[in-house]
Amino acid sequence: MTKNPPVDFNDRMLSLGLARVSEAAAMASAKLIGHGDEKAADQAAVDAMRRRLNELDIKGVVVIGEGERDEAPMLFIGEEVGTGEGPAVDIALDPLEGTTLTAKDMPNALAVIAMGPRGTMLHAPDVYMEKLAIGPGYPTDLVTLDMSPSERVKVLAKAKGGRTEDITVCILERPRHEDLIAEVRSTGAAIRLITDGDVAGIMHCADRGRTGIDMYMGSGGAPEGVLAAAALKCMGGQMWGKLLFRNDDERGRAAKAGISDLDRIYARDDLVQADVIFAATGVTDGSLLPGIKREVGYLTSETLLMRSKTGSVRRMFYRNPTK
Repeated sequence: MTKNPPVDFNDRMLSLGLARVSEAAAMASAKLIGHGDEKAADQAAVDAMRRRLNELDIKGVVVIGEGERDEAPMLFIGEEVGTGEGPAVDIALDPLEGTTLTAKDMPNALAVIAMGPRGTMLHAPDVYMEKLAIGPGYPTDLVTLDMSPSERVKVLAKAKGGRTEDITVCILERPRHEDLIAEVRSTGAAIRLITDGDVAGIMHCADRGRTGIDMYMGSGGAPEGVLAAAALKCMGGQMWGKLLFRNDDERGRAAKAGISDLDRIYARDDLVQADVIFAATGVTDGSLLPGIKREVGYLTSETLLMRSKTGSVRRMFYRNPTK
């Protein structure tokens, strides 16, 4: 008996379904915006995202999710989702990117998900990653992780045809970034500090006209780095990441994920190796997307839906009657 041929990754047909997945997660968490309960908001988003994913005709495997199998009850790394019919796909997701932002009703919380052909996304261990990103329109490898932060600012300013004072860098506000922040400010560049949500922070580079951000620097979660790379693959822009290890346990996580070169610098297309589709729905108001709006009888959301194959970017409004 001959085996059935593999089903092609039909990104165009799957894209609307993916938008519905992120919409569901965002709307489920909306009732908990500003209520101070991070865990409840995250759980609501996880439950809704999983339900919608299991309605899609895919053979999906979560490669970036809520944690390892023994750490997360659902949407864990390696979990199979979908109906089991259709293309085999990798899925990277964060049902609520910015749980603290949601709990405190602060800007830029998103529900995000990316999908690509099976075996094309880096299975990033749950460790830190040093990240660097810029928007589209610049020569390849204009800036690198080997450069000092101040050198990156100067090189980007020159390529942009301006001064270092014209550059704005997005950095996650953490004690570990104090030296980085001081060096960037020494160039005269401005810094947009964010408290959480570095997927959105990196996406800001690709939409400078809307966000005013030229570059992202700093360390954050490696899984979020893969999600950000998927977004930039659709929006345009360059990104580099290097895994950071604090102890043998974290190096062991890398080995478990099949990573042997611990010093490798990953470019955007190393993190996400094939065409992807990406959906992000605003939970709280932000630079990229407005948050969920409540009115009597309705919830309204806006979703950014993108395909790297065509470079298409859609903004979708969804006005959903509440029960």
